[in-house]
Amino acid sequence: MESMSEIKERYFKAQQEEKKKQLENHSKTIKDFISLCSEIGLKLTNENFSYIQTIGIVAKYPNLLFHLKPELEKVDEELIECKSLEKHFEKKIFNSGMLYSDKFIAMAHPYFRRSLSEFANFAPRFIDLFWKFKDDKVKTYIALDANRVRVNVDDSAYLELDTWYGASFKEQIEKIPNGVVKIRPPAQLDETDISFFFNDAYSFDIKWTEKNEIKTFQAEEFKTEKVTINIRGTEYYPVRYLHAEYDIKNKHFRHFDGAIHFYEKTEYFQRRDSDLNFNEKIGTHLKAKTYKLFKMNENVSVETWITYTSHFCTGNPLVFEYFEGKYPDHIQEILNKIGKKASG
Repeated sequence: MESMSEIKERYFKAQQEEKKKQLENHSKTIKDFISLCSEIGLKLTNENFSYIQTIGIVAKYPNLLFHLKPELEKVDEELIECKSLEKHFEKKIFNSGMLYSDKFIAMAHPYFRRSLSEFANFAPRFIDLFWKFKDDKVKTYIALDANRVRVNVDDSAYLELDTWYGASFKEQIEKIPNGVVKIRPPAQLDETDISFFFNDAYSFDIKWTEKNEIKTFQAEEFKTEKVTINIRGTEYYPVRYLHAEYDIKNKHFRHFDGAIHFYEKTEYFQRRDSDLNFNEKIGTHLKAKTYKLFKMNENVSVETWITYTSHFCTGNPLVFEYFEGKYPDHIQEILNKIGKKASG
């Protein structure tokens, strides 16, 4: 019988062989793309290409997408208006997150992927829903993968049979009390339980404020300290952030956006055990680095707001608990079993 190390070694070897085979099979496609880039003054070599199982043949180069499509206009930090993308790309419903052109495929930003990893598939089901969203009353904006494009322009797609069901939430927004709320996983759960059943959630922080008939929502989703990301040699703790403005008179959200806040270690530990009034309490201003990922403006329904909030914080039962007042049924069953085991 093979040992675990032997199984891992065999698996790794098979992966490397598959990568080599796929790159060889697409050698002409890679050569043609190198020629395309050469025409616009970019010097790419075979070293700029890789095969990623969840994506396909990928070319990587600083700001590659905007070299290929200089006419793409960023309207808010890294965001591009979705309607303008229709002039340059085609969406295919079966392959969410991909934007097809004749020579390459642009992609939604890797921070929409599982664990914010550029090698993973898109986390369920935010991008899938965003790609299918149609409402003439709402202007939408999205962040794209600036440094990478897929060069095998075909219909191949990597499917994962996984999903996350969002809350429904029926409350009237104007009746929600102003103030801060902080939700944590149950105290009896250990680190392994939180990792498996709460998707490494440490807390979900919410703040509502109101001024001049506008009710403002802010939320931060903190993960445990083991969830980090390295950006140019610096380790950060990524925190999903949501912001929305509700027009009380007209009964819809006039603005809704989502971003990633990147806290350095000291900032993370300062902030995670406080709440969204942290800056007011300490008398100084702690401001995390921010990367905005999507935005919706004008006439955003409550249903749209709750759906995209739920799926942006994919797999986090704390979000469901806040909006529904309870955990999803399958999580509650697990908590009941853990409780019985602890008391028995």
